[in-house]
Formats: sequence, C-alpha cells, structure tokens
Amino acid sequence: MTCVIFREHTTQDGYVIGEICLNSERTLNALSQEMIGLIQPQLDVWQENPRVVALLLDSAGDKSFCAGGDVVGAWRLIEQESYAEIDEYFAAEYRLDYRLQTYPKPIICWGGGYVMGGGLGLMNGCSHRVVTPTSRLAMPEVTIGLFPDVGASYFLNRLPGKIGLFLGLTGSHVQAMDALWLGLADYALRMDQRQPMLEQLLVQDWNQGDNQAVITRVLSELAVAAQPVFQEIVTPVQQHQSLINALLADDSVKDFVDRLLALPADDPWLARAQQTVSQGSPLSLCLIAEQLQRAQSLSLKAVFQFEMLLAAQCCRQGEFVEGVRALLVEKDKSPKWRFASVESVTKDVLESHFQPPWTVNPLATL
Repeated sequence: MTCVIFREHTTQDGYVIGEICLNSERTLNALSQEMIGLIQPQLDVWQENPRVVALLLDSAGDKSFCAGGDVVGAWRLIEQESYAEIDEYFAAEYRLDYRLQTYPKPIICWGGGYVMGGGLGLMNGCSHRVVTPTSRLAMPEVTIGLFPDVGASYFLNRLPGKIGLFLGLTGSHVQAMDALWLGLADYALRMDQRQPMLEQLLVQDWNQGDNQAVITRVLSELAVAAQPVFQEIVTPVQQHQSLINALLADDSVKDFVDRLLALPADDPWLARAQQTVSQGSPLSLCLIAEQLQRAQSLSLKAVFQFEMLLAAQCCRQGEFVEGVRALLVEKDKSPKWRFASVESVTKDVLESHFQPPWTVNPLATL
C-alpha cells in the first residue's frame, strides 16, 4: 500500500484538479521521507501541466490530517549516529514546506482531525486552508525536546500579541474558530462537505483565468452553510488573549513558567498547558523563546535555513532523542531531561544550538 495516493479529477470543461492524499492512517499520516520523496516530483509534474488548475491536499481517515513529521524514524537515524541522513530528512521536509508556500497554483488543504507539527507546516503552505469541527492544530515539540519548526519561526511570530510564543511554549491545541481568528486557517467546513466541495469545484468555469477566485467563491459559500455547526466550538485562545499577554509580559521564560503554574487548574485548556510546560523539556522552553526572538525579522526562506541549523543541533545534542524515546518509543513518559528547570539552562548550551554543525547549510540553495 502506497503511503501517498495521487488522483486526478477532471472538471466539466476538461481541466484537472490534482489530489495528494496522505495514506498512512496507522501513523496518523505522519510525514515520512518516503512521502516527501513521492510528493515533490508530483508537484513538478502538475506545475508544468497547463490543464491542472488547482491541487487538493488531504488524507486518509478522519482522525488525522497529519500528526507531525516522522520523529520516530528520525530517532532511529540519530541512534545510529546517521547525522547526514537525519539532516537530509529535515532538509527534505523543509524544502517541501517552502515549495508549498511558493507554489504557483492554488492548493486547498483539508485539515480535519490532528494538524500538528509537520502537519501544520504542510497546511500553512497552502493557499486555501480548511478546518473542520474535529480540527486540532498544535506545535507540541516542547514535549519531545525539539522546537516548533516547519516554518513556525515565521507564522507563530505573526500571530497577535504573545499568542505565537504561548502556543510554541505550551503546545496548546487550537480548534477551528480560533484557527480562523488567528489566521492559521481560512475556511471552516463540516466534515460531510468535503465531497460536495470537490463536486462543486469540478463544475466551475475554469476558463476565466482567476483560479484563486473560483476556489475562494466555492469555499466561502460552503462556509456560510456550515456556520451553525461551529457556533458550539470553543475559542479558548480568544478568551484567554489578555491572560496570555500578561503571562508573557516581560518575555522571561522563568517568569512565564512561574506565572502559568501558579494559576488555578480549573480551566481544562490552561490545565493542559500547565501540564505540558511542567513535563516538557526546560531546554526546549528556553530554546523556543530564543528561536522566536531571533527569527522576528527573517524572511520565509531565511526562516527555513535558520530552523535547519536548529534541527541539526537538536538531533546532535541529545534532548530530542530522549524526548522521542520517552514519549513515543518506550512510552514510559519519564524523560530524563538535560536540565531540571529553565533557570538551570546555561547560556553556553543554549547558544550552541544556534551554531551550524556544518560549513554549508543543506538549505543554502533553497
């Protein structure tokens, strides 16, 4: 069974909508190197084909669009000290994300279920991003000793106030209406509207030339019809915006941790953030704050190059290996982090993560 299914849907006037379907339900459609290797050349083919007017990026099953990158596969490579191969994986993933961001044809992403880590990187690169009542967007890398990558240095920094930093530090889930409000998604549709969406796209007039406008019109009409379903969807990010800004008022990671953990644990969304911060990697917490601060003025291309060196160092310095082992491999959920608290993280160790381990960045020619 192939891990990616490609389909071509022919419109009534002879054009084509290309579909990329992630097909690994067992792994919650985690983005593997094999998937990336299949998707990239297909993007080339469809870009050069003038009959292809748009793409649809979706996945098998309703539980997860894409729950992240293949971090267990990455863990295996690090255990073998195959650093050239692990660099190749992250470079390939980031190239794909950047390719989606700069693709000349519109791409619809159907982001139902889990849209996490590498999944959010894919979705964020698409021109028309759809969420559903089941969507859960998150960058939970702090739990595995990593950092929010796949372009998060760019898109988290563009969220209102301190929300991007908060989401990076806590890995908090974002549901559909908050995703729209934050600009992480464009349309909220019901799960049962996916097939009608495709059917409506196939009967549009694609001869008029403005393919972006055609898709926008179809999705906007469907979103209006879906509005009643989303009235019950909670919006904790909007509700807690003032609190989030207050928690991060001075950008001190230690002060943030102290303030967050001092809050009453009676709000489920905040309680989950408290649990993540208390159990996540102290080094990652410090790294994430420094990452977003340093990346504030970087271009999108520079962000991926910046994240490439961070990823390479995280793979070489041990925290990521331990986090994946504890959470996803042995699943004892008792990681032995390098530092016991954020205040014990040394400046030298933190700074070393921002120094390239090679003379030429693998994404130098991005």
